[in-house]
Amino acid sequence: MQLPDLPEPLPVPVVDSHCHLDSAQAKSGLEPEDAIRLAAEVGVTRIVQIGCDPEGCRWAIQAAERWPSVIAGIAIHPNDAARMGPDLAAGLKLVETLARHPRVRAVGETGLDYYRTRDRASQTVQRDAFAAHIAFAKSSGKSLVIHDRDAHDDILDVLDSEGRPPRIVMHCFSGDDQFARACLDRGAYLSFAGTITFKNNDHLRHALKAAPLDRILVETDAPYLAPMPQRGKPNASYLIPYTARYIATTLGIDLELVCQALNDNADAAFGGSW
Repeated sequence: MQLPDLPEPLPVPVVDSHCHLDSAQAKSGLEPEDAIRLAAEVGVTRIVQIGCDPEGCRWAIQAAERWPSVIAGIAIHPNDAARMGPDLAAGLKLVETLARHPRVRAVGETGLDYYRTRDRASQTVQRDAFAAHIAFAKSSGKSLVIHDRDAHDDILDVLDSEGRPPRIVMHCFSGDDQFARACLDRGAYLSFAGTITFKNNDHLRHALKAAPLDRILVETDAPYLAPMPQRGKPNASYLIPYTARYIATTLGIDLELVCQALNDNADAAFGGSW
């Protein structure tokens, strides 16, 4: 594949807090080992690889076992949960079992997606699966990574009803400053993707400014949501510097300080360094 020019390296290493190396390989042909190497060249030295279905969960753990810079998050994605039917129970049992693996640091991405799953019965399935994942995070002592799309109020409702695990990451934060404060009040870290660089997303910039520096993360969600100026192209961890620099500029804080915070926050959000 033809890669864009690499951005200028960051002054302090940071973590891509949410990535799908396997999906990136399928979408763009970028081999995982190349994606990891290119990311390290620009200062993105660690990656959280997320599995969203049984096959993806196993792949994430294998990747974390193979590459020391990678840790795994595992879950049944809410949209998958809504369409798995009778296979969902076995999928949830697998997540519960694999969550005990030492290279798994997170249960997720789990949560609610009312954009793609609109009927009430399927949304109820999502809520039940989300509640199950919360229980897995608490019983295994792992971080909870939340997918939230058009479901802000219900995300908070389920969290409050089930009882929150000690560490929560709001993946690809999509709310405004009011929702950001509600998540922060519940102890969550807010993870910002390339979407914060998009012209029409002022609400994300307001949310970023509402968050303390020690509660923000940066991610790609690769191969999706590439930041400006690469919007529309396959995303990869080596594009994180665009988003990190944008965050620093938006906050008016020195880039080195922001990068150090992003790195330290990832350790805190995922239960320690790796």
